Amino acid sequence: MFHKEGFKIITTVFLISAILAVSAHFLIDNEYLEKGVLIIVLIVLFLILQFFRNPKRDFKLNTSQVLSAVDGKVVVIEEVFEKEYFKDKRLQISVFMSPLNVHVTRYPVSGSIVYNKYHPGKFLVAWHPKSSEKNERTTVVVKSLEFGEIMHRQIAGAVAKRIVNYAEEGQDAFQTSDSGFIKFGSRVDIFLPLGTKINVKLNQKVKGGITILANNDN
Repeated sequence: MFHKEGFKIITTVFLISAILAVSAHFLIDNEYLEKGVLIIVLIVLFLILQFFRNPKRDFKLNTSQVLSAVDGKVVVIEEVFEKEYFKDKRLQISVFMSPLNVHVTRYPVSGSIVYNKYHPGKFLVAWHPKSSEKNERTTVVVKSLEFGEIMHRQIAGAVAKRIVNYAEEGQDAFQTSDSGFIKFGSRVDIFLPLGTKINVKLNQKVKGGITILANNDN
């Protein structure tokens, strides 16, 4: 199963791959060179299919939990001053995505979308300390009944050149449903209220819509 954001690219790459494979067969006399071209074509096609995959998952919704917005590895857990929207201290959890991760961005909680903004910017590597402030990014805040306002921020990276964001202010957000897509790897930051019980550790691998980042089971 593939994400809708990949349909056009997958079709284009498949057609180009087919043309290159046929051309290599008729235009290249060297058997080893022809096989080399075919192997490269198949590898590129495989990577594109990997990138846009959208596997079916057994989501378990829970209003007392904040679920990971994306697949990847936890690279930041710290208290920060969030100056775009909250203008106060928050707990930040950042998840870095490699090009081989599933790149669907999912709502970590259910609620009402109270803030949504796109910021043009640079394309620093996603683990750069200033990437969350300098890079192209989108910021979405969902007001949930259990946690109050939760922010998640999609951040472009050195490879990721396109952020897709489906959120609109005033709409309802539903936990695990698609919030957007980041093409070709990057990072997502989630900002939680101070005192929220964190459920993950640094360098832990997480799955979007599955892994519990934080909970409020008081």
